[in-house]
Amino acid sequence: MNPTLRAKLTETLKENLLDYTPRLRVVAKYIVDHPRDFGLDSIRESSRKAGVSTFTLVRMARQLGFESYEELRAPYRQDLLATTSPQDRATWLDNVTASGELGETQATVAANLMAVVERSLQQQEPQQMERVVDLLLGANRVFLTATRATYSFAYYFHYIGRMPLKTLELVPRHMNSPIDELNAAEPGDVLVAITVYPYSRETVEACLFAQSRGVRIVLISDSDVVIPTLKPAEILVASTISTHHFGSFVGILAVIETLIAILVKRGGADALEQINSYERLRDKIDAYWQAPKKH
Repeated sequence: MNPTLRAKLTETLKENLLDYTPRLRVVAKYIVDHPRDFGLDSIRESSRKAGVSTFTLVRMARQLGFESYEELRAPYRQDLLATTSPQDRATWLDNVTASGELGETQATVAANLMAVVERSLQQQEPQQMERVVDLLLGANRVFLTATRATYSFAYYFHYIGRMPLKTLELVPRHMNSPIDELNAAEPGDVLVAITVYPYSRETVEACLFAQSRGVRIVLISDSDVVIPTLKPAEILVASTISTHHFGSFVGILAVIETLIAILVKRGGADALEQINSYERLRDKIDAYWQAPKKH
C-alpha cells in the first residue's frame, strides 16, 4: 500500500460520486473530505462521524473491490503513519489545562486551532498556488463571492486583495444577489468563491451560473466535492474541524492570507506601488485615529 493507491482511490470516489447510492455517496464524500480521520479511526468511529451504519462502510469497501473494510482503510492508514510524526504537546497548553475546567476547554480549542491551521497549510501544494495566482493575474476580471458566515472572509480578501489585484470585484455588493452582478461575466473572467459545509445555496448557484457562462472558478472550501456538477478550475481545501457546534474558519483564513502574500510577491513593484497609493490616500483623509497633539 502506498500514497499512489490512496490517491487513485480518492480520485475514483470523486469521479463516481453520482453513480453511488445516497448512503454510499455520504461515505465517499466523508473519505474524500477526511482521509486522515478515516485512516486513523475504527469502523465504529468512522460510521459515527459519517452518519452511516458500519454495514454501509463495508458495502463501500466491496464496491471498490476490497474484501473487507480494513483493506479499504489500509492505504489511508499507512499513508498517515508514513507522513506524520509525533509532536510534543506545548508546555503552555499543559499549564492552561491545569487551571481548571474552563482552562481545559480553552487548551483543547487552542490545540485544535493550531492543528487546523497546520493541516490547512500542509494541503496547499506550491504548484497549485502558483496556478491559482497565474489564473487570477491573467483574468480580465476576478469576481469574488461568498454569502452568510463566509462573507466576512470575502470582504477581507477583497479589502486587501484589490491592492495587488486591480481586477478584483466583490459580489454581491450592497444587498444584491451574486448572480445579478455576474450577469455580464464571460469567458476570460474568473470567479473566486468561498463556501464551507453546509454550503450556501446562493454561493453554489452563483458558481453554477458563472460556470454556464464559461467563467473559470477557483473554490476555497472544506471539500474537493461541494456538488458533483460543479467543476472548478482549482479547489483550495482547508480544514474546518472544530471542538464546538460551528466549524472553525482559521484554516480558511490561513489559505486566504497565503494567497494574498503570493499575489503581492508576484505583483512586484507595481503591487507595492498600488498598496502605497492606498496608504497615501488613507493618510490624506485621516482614515486612522491618532492621539491629538499636545500644545
